[in-house]
Amino acid sequence: MITQRRAGLRMVALAVGIFAFVGTATAETRHGIAMYGDPALPPDFVSLPQVNPDAPKGGTYRWGEAGSFDSFNPYVTKGRPASGISALTVETLMGRNYDEAFSLYGLLAESIDTDAARTYVEFTLRPEARFSDGSPVTVEDVMWSMETLGTQGNPRYAGAWKKIASMEKTGERSVRFTFNVEDRELPLILGLRPILKKAQWQGKNFAEATMEVPVGSGPYTLAASDLGVQVTYNRNPDWWGKDLPFNRGQWNFDTIRYDYYANPQAIFEAFKAGQVSAYREANVSKWLSSYDFPAVQSGDVIKAEIPHGRPSGIEGFVFNTRKAIFADWRVREALILAFNFEFINQTLNGGLLPRIPSYFGNSDLGMDPGKPAQGRELELLAPFKADLLPGAIEGYALPVASGDQANRKNIRAAAKLLEEAGWTVGEDGVLKNAGGEPFSFEILLVTGQDELASTAEVYIEALKALGITATLNKIDDAQYKERTTAYDFDMTHYIRSLSLSPGNEQLLYWGAGGVTEPGTRNWMGVNSPAVEAMIAAMLKAPDRSEFIAATKALDRVLTSGRYVIPIWYSDVSRLAYAADLKYPEKLPLYGDWTGFLPDTWWQEAR
Repeated sequence: MITQRRAGLRMVALAVGIFAFVGTATAETRHGIAMYGDPALPPDFVSLPQVNPDAPKGGTYRWGEAGSFDSFNPYVTKGRPASGISALTVETLMGRNYDEAFSLYGLLAESIDTDAARTYVEFTLRPEARFSDGSPVTVEDVMWSMETLGTQGNPRYAGAWKKIASMEKTGERSVRFTFNVEDRELPLILGLRPILKKAQWQGKNFAEATMEVPVGSGPYTLAASDLGVQVTYNRNPDWWGKDLPFNRGQWNFDTIRYDYYANPQAIFEAFKAGQVSAYREANVSKWLSSYDFPAVQSGDVIKAEIPHGRPSGIEGFVFNTRKAIFADWRVREALILAFNFEFINQTLNGGLLPRIPSYFGNSDLGMDPGKPAQGRELELLAPFKADLLPGAIEGYALPVASGDQANRKNIRAAAKLLEEAGWTVGEDGVLKNAGGEPFSFEILLVTGQDELASTAEVYIEALKALGITATLNKIDDAQYKERTTAYDFDMTHYIRSLSLSPGNEQLLYWGAGGVTEPGTRNWMGVNSPAVEAMIAAMLKAPDRSEFIAATKALDRVLTSGRYVIPIWYSDVSRLAYAADLKYPEKLPLYGDWTGFLPDTWWQEAR
């Protein structure tokens, strides 16, 4: 039965029929697709380059997670989903090769068909594709999944759904999506949508958190779980996709288990005791000083530094600009000045980690800090010049402190900015606005974020020199998710990892819809026409050079927006792991990221 929504979409498709027809004339059915140019691997590739195609199967991998879980539905806003449920048990139409910036190859779909302008995309399913219960993956499952995720799922799915003019079954195993906007990334976005079994959800409210496990077509099935304590997956011996070239050398463990702990320190202790298979160390000082326990000395635990080529991303303390206290950019700049990065970095990291310079730093997508916009970047930003904050066009770089604890020069500059913004220190030493209201706010963290808590405590002490009262509040994981989903915080820890091919997800991160719509990743409340225009330019970019210019321009607007107090980043991932675990010699371009651990690892007896 065709819903009103779908019928409406097909009517729109008729209106753009000529547009779609022209596109079809130049279409080409392919085994894969890249954001720009051609995918690196040929149609007859035998495995991904960053795997060991002969890796043995078997063994168990255990990972520690902080917090808890109360849902097996990771596709909606409600609840905290169990780790692994989507990545391990549910498959997508196409799979991403993390040794390329952004290229996909067929998984559930044996081929992809689009035109040069990417006005539509058509996927043809593999005849052998099956759900874990043995039933075939059908076009109806694909269409239902796309519509349900787009209308009832997490907001991250809604943007792409709104750009679909029509979807139609074009054959027994093929489905076509025609688009109503110019967006070169859409075929890839739809290729990565999880495909669920339509029949499982009939008569049920998909938008609710649930402990019912999705019936998927991925390499694993749920074997056991203990609510909020552990979840275990077993490799499906009847997995339909085990012999695909894309999957060769991947998903080698027989069992993957996630154990939940109160905080990262508890996970580390469990790792030292041999109860967890691997541990990522984010603190470089601890990496150098805390890994002399017996298992390391005996060789039972290996330390490795995994390099990567991805952008720095953004991490630090985010301002919630929905709050009046942080609405003025001068206030945010003042609080950035008061953050003594050099002193904190020396204290916690021995000064070994560089500061994040911008959202896309450490890559060719990042702006040049402190330098003015030129060429195509300037052309893209020029229409918004009157509304951009100081530094967006002229050049902006984060302030540098002298390194001593007092940070006097930056504190004086901060005080001046606060005064310009209407905040003055009274005789009682308290910073107040014209209405006599004191400048005070809360820094919200999760219990167990000890390093960040130490950073916040140093910062809170520094703010006293400005007459500002900040307090640190540490809450449990469930409360934290609830509050951040509703943007119920003043300042909190913020981290967004960014890829070498940013696209539609940028609207979820910084799009104006997230100012009021709960559950997006726009925690800071960015509301900028320039930001949305730069994202649109990225999505429409006909080639890599235009794409880079648009991304650099976006980086300028975001960084000069002073939404986050950036901390440090690392161009390597520090992994400690049990010696019987192995990984391929060829490391992927993205390093230790999605698609690496546990995807390409295996276990060998010592």
